[in-house]
Amino acid sequence: MSVLLETSAGDIVIDLLVDYAPKECENFLKLSKIKYFNFSPIHSVQQNFSFQTGDPLGPTSAQSDGGSSIWGLVSGGSKTFKATLHPKLKHLERGTVSMATAPHPSDPEARMAGSQFIVTLGDNTDYLDGKASIFGKVVEGFDVLEKINSAIVDKDGHPLVDIRIKHAVVLDDPYDDPPGLREPSQSPPPSKAQLATVRIADDADLDEEVDEEAAEKARREREARAQALTLEMMGDLPFAEVAPPENVLFVCKLNPVTADADLELIFSRFGKILSCEVIRDKKTGDSLQYAFIEFAEKTACEAAYFKMQGVLIDDRRIHVDFSQSVSKLADVWRGGENDKRKRRHGGGWGGVEGLEKWRKYRNDDGRRDDDDSYKMVYGDEEMRGRHARQGGDEARERRSPPPPAEARDRNGADFSRGRGGRGRPNGHGDSRRRSRSPRPDRPRDRARSRDGDRHGRDRDRDRHRGGGSGRAYDDKYSQRRNDDGRYDDRRQRDREQDRQRGHDRRR
Repeated sequence: MSVLLETSAGDIVIDLLVDYAPKECENFLKLSKIKYFNFSPIHSVQQNFSFQTGDPLGPTSAQSDGGSSIWGLVSGGSKTFKATLHPKLKHLERGTVSMATAPHPSDPEARMAGSQFIVTLGDNTDYLDGKASIFGKVVEGFDVLEKINSAIVDKDGHPLVDIRIKHAVVLDDPYDDPPGLREPSQSPPPSKAQLATVRIADDADLDEEVDEEAAEKARREREARAQALTLEMMGDLPFAEVAPPENVLFVCKLNPVTADADLELIFSRFGKILSCEVIRDKKTGDSLQYAFIEFAEKTACEAAYFKMQGVLIDDRRIHVDFSQSVSKLADVWRGGENDKRKRRHGGGWGGVEGLEKWRKYRNDDGRRDDDDSYKMVYGDEEMRGRHARQGGDEARERRSPPPPAEARDRNGADFSRGRGGRGRPNGHGDSRRRSRSPRPDRPRDRARSRDGDRHGRDRDRDRHRGGGSGRAYDDKYSQRRNDDGRYDDRRQRDREQDRQRGHDRRR
């Protein structure tokens, strides 16, 4: 036994499981026979799960009663009947057809069915087991199920474009008709209540034909509005809806010799002229062969437009049109706005000082950078000092003479450069800082004179190895460099004096 459902998405063939669910199959067959399902909407679409139908009005209608069984329609009895939930029938495959049920008010274990049925759109939908009574399966029309599965629906699962059952055709019916059943000779038309539930008809032409000329006009208007808005944002227009003045005339194809006064004299017969300007090149002053004429009244401008088209002026036939320029309006608006800003804030571009420079990452001292090179992290003074020091050290190494032989110790170490060298017994570098010089005529001083050289070498060697006052001596003289990095003559003189004193003591 089978039933063919003609839907707006295509045809679906359902085979009925009479041996497992005889009551449900009989109800479905007889409702299809009396065309009860005609124009029923498909609703509650859940992708890859199921959809529901069988109610002639659907859940969106306030007049809907949820549908009725065939016995409720024929005999006027109960609209529902007790459903059969066969334990061997499961919702395992796509296209399983089952009656939608609801628990009995007095017996929660019993499930009651009416006219609505469910068709699964996916496999293993075992959630419906024990809640829906299986009575058939789809054998043809799986492409239609795929269309319904991919339909655009709202938050409640109702398709935005209606999908409805158009006809139900019974292919084989083994059951006898119940008393009072009357089969209609033809499919009845949809009722007013059913037509009121239509959102977008399934046969509605969504691609309506539009006049090409009107569509092109609308497109140009949209582009013009967008361009005007862009010009407003850039500051070229005072506002996007600005319109050119209606009392200004545009005249072109002029002779280069035509002057402002000549043009004003010719057009003045139509009315009072406020301004007449032939546009000229800024550098050469030559005429660009077009002009703008501003009349005091709009009617004078219109009269000149109709009368002066193609008139011969200075052996040239001119062309006249209404002006489309808003440059004067923009200049007046921009100048007025800038004047107000300057009066309110003062200075800067547009009266805004903050637009001159952004001082976010460094403090500006007011000086302007003439070059566009990248700036260094160190200051100019510090870099100049560093280069001077490096250059002075290199120059000093090149100019310094080698130390004399007597200024070197047994190991070859050089102590003549301010590191407590030979000739500085106390290790402080400058002999003038000693409290007194040794005198040979005193015994104590003679002993100090004999042993001073050896003790001085030992102390100087220790200072050289571990730091000490020899480094301070060098630091003291390092402060006496000139700007070019060279040592001054004073240190050289002290060095020569120390060397001479040591030579005299050895003798």
